[in-house]
Amino acid sequence: MELYEVGGAVRDALLGRAVHDRDWVAVGATPQQLVDAGYLPVGRDFPVFLHPQTREEVALARTERKTAPGYHGFAFHAAPEVTLEDDLARRDLTINAIARGADGRLIDPHGGQRDIAARVLRHVSPAFAEDPVRVLRLARFAARLPDFTVAPETMTLMQGMVVAGEVDALVAERVWQELARGLMEARPSRMFEVLRASGALARLLPEVERLWGVPQRADSHPEIDTGVHLMMVLDMSARLAAPLAVRFACLGHDLGKGTTPADMLPRHLGHEARSVALLRALGERLRVPLDCRELAEVVAREHGNLHRSAEFGAAALLRLLERCDAIRKPRRFEQVLLACECDARGRLGFEDSAYTPAPRLCSALAAAQSVATADIAAQAMARGQRGPAVGAIIQRARIAALAKALGLPAERDEPED
Repeated sequence: MELYEVGGAVRDALLGRAVHDRDWVAVGATPQQLVDAGYLPVGRDFPVFLHPQTREEVALARTERKTAPGYHGFAFHAAPEVTLEDDLARRDLTINAIARGADGRLIDPHGGQRDIAARVLRHVSPAFAEDPVRVLRLARFAARLPDFTVAPETMTLMQGMVVAGEVDALVAERVWQELARGLMEARPSRMFEVLRASGALARLLPEVERLWGVPQRADSHPEIDTGVHLMMVLDMSARLAAPLAVRFACLGHDLGKGTTPADMLPRHLGHEARSVALLRALGERLRVPLDCRELAEVVAREHGNLHRSAEFGAAALLRLLERCDAIRKPRRFEQVLLACECDARGRLGFEDSAYTPAPRLCSALAAAQSVATADIAAQAMARGQRGPAVGAIIQRARIAALAKALGLPAERDEPED
């Protein structure tokens, strides 16, 4: 049996990037030999084991054969006669098809080192087209390695996969898994650019695809195009090291602009409610985690009001905080504000601007939280007041606290967009 380091660890080492996880291929071995050597079997679909000391994954060298549409439709063959070259030939990209032997020698039958030097993402073989997940994986690698371009022949291959309906066979959980990982990469916009160029974005996320070519008001959006704005917002979320829930909220905050009637452009009245409806459908379709969905809906519904909150009186400001559930969930409200900052700074010429509503809204929240609601409720009930009457008293106390802390009039209507 011979062990070879393969995949991402070899690639990242050659790129000068930090190596976090190492994967290995065992050549010339059987599952029983690995078990006898103390390896722990963990693979469900094909033989994968954990090393008895390092707990790193070791897979038997294997080949695969397409048996049905979609990414589940494969038959795997793992046996001692399968060579390292056979195993590398089944991998997706040349930069991922490099192995390192125990003596440090690199085995690179598909030119992965050449493509690393040229900064190119290229498929290993036509077998790439058999697995639709690879379209998503390549797009994710484009977001991780933004200085890499996609080889023209690889883009042509992916476009053919989309036309053939391969991406339509992807299950929701796998789409979300790759989308979430791509959102967390260095430049998320690159993932969407590649998916859009391949045609896959229109099939997987039509709500996002339709944003390109939709104009916005130049006074608030110098970049004009809604799709361009979205890409700037996503890249700002990466620049600000936002967590996944915030990045997903950025992705969905303007979906409703893609359904604005042509005679209403470039204004987008009512796009917030349309965005929420589209987000709910998207979240259910891809089975997005609940925390991501809930944050995204708040941001989609309220980001315009949060941007304009300096024009609000104390009562309107308190209503806004209540709609965001900020008093009950202050930490989530911080994430709401971060998503709004990404939106405000994801515009041409505003990339380095301060997001001034955030500190003011945090002060407003602190003022509302400072009200001793338990004491007020006890005093009110001692006077025989109950239910809504107590709530109204607490409401007035919070409005007064906001007005005092921020020097605001108690009443002022929320301005219209």
